[in-house]
Amino acid sequence: MDDECDYLLKAVMVGDSAVGKSNLLSRFARDEFRLDSRPTIGVEFAYRNVRVRDKLIKAQIWDTAGQERFRAITSSYYRGASGAMLVYDMTRRSTFESLTRWLEELRRFGDHDMVIVLIGNKSDLGEAREVAEEEGRGFAELEGIFFLETSALNNTNVEEAFLEMIHRIHKITSQKSLEGKVVEATTPPKSGQLVQLNIDEFN
Repeated sequence: MDDECDYLLKAVMVGDSAVGKSNLLSRFARDEFRLDSRPTIGVEFAYRNVRVRDKLIKAQIWDTAGQERFRAITSSYYRGASGAMLVYDMTRRSTFESLTRWLEELRRFGDHDMVIVLIGNKSDLGEAREVAEEEGRGFAELEGIFFLETSALNNTNVEEAFLEMIHRIHKITSQKSLEGKVVEATTPPKSGQLVQLNIDEFN
């Protein structure tokens, strides 16, 4: 399967327990939702192939446990991740207040250019809302990350959230690849070495 893809990317889902990370992932990967979803034990993952322009990307998404006792295990999965979905439950203010701690952990253990998307989940439960949409948007703007409210139950903005993350990762990856080609092309050749440049690659 990997041989058929142009890129393989790894992303993680983080946030407090029971904010809906597993159902968001199962909705995106398999278009499934389980009302009897149980807490994630340690780490689980799913993947989905996504086409971005002319490239086929295999997105490998790791769903991490939100319970404190699993933190030492799950934080090790941040390494090598190109993106992260930072999830809170908009009906539980405590999960929103935990975001700073989760974000700090992502930035400490993750790559410096990790794409982070903030998700306010369970938007279908509007009457039970404890965190205003403006608060989520304000936090995201302050931290320089993308924000969306979602509902895994109603499949609202789930696809959009994951695809936004994947597109942003692809953009960064493509830019790095192009910069690498530019550096390689501008490095003086060794004596007697013939170098051919394809100008179209840089246009």
